[in-house]
Amino acid sequence: MTIKRQRGLALSALLLWGVGIAMVAILVIRVLPDVIEYSKIKHAVKAVASESAGKTVAEIRHAFGQYAEVEHIKGFGPADLEIFKEENQVVVAFAYEKRVPLLGNVSLLIDFSGSSSARDSGQ
Repeated sequence: MTIKRQRGLALSALLLWGVGIAMVAILVIRVLPDVIEYSKIKHAVKAVASESAGKTVAEIRHAFGQYAEVEHIKGFGPADLEIFKEENQVVVAFAYEKRVPLLGNVSLLIDFSGSSSARDSGQ
């Protein structure tokens, strides 16, 4: 007589995997819009900095404001930019925090920062 071994997942294991996948999905769904906004801000900062030769700080902020309006960037404005010169080149930098509510009173705090300098972008 041969004994057949059962194969497959038990219901409890299936539920455990389902809960784990649901938690990861909730995290991704909540964080993804902020990550997309960060990439839009970083792209706008690099574009403004590359066109900043001979412009004043006010003109650079205005140009970023136009990019932000076109890209629908909310919650981060031209006044939040740090603009300075480094080695005879204009550098536009930014840093901000984003608090993402997850469940109840649990939230995730993300620090975003970036710069237009070649040193910070890995170029």
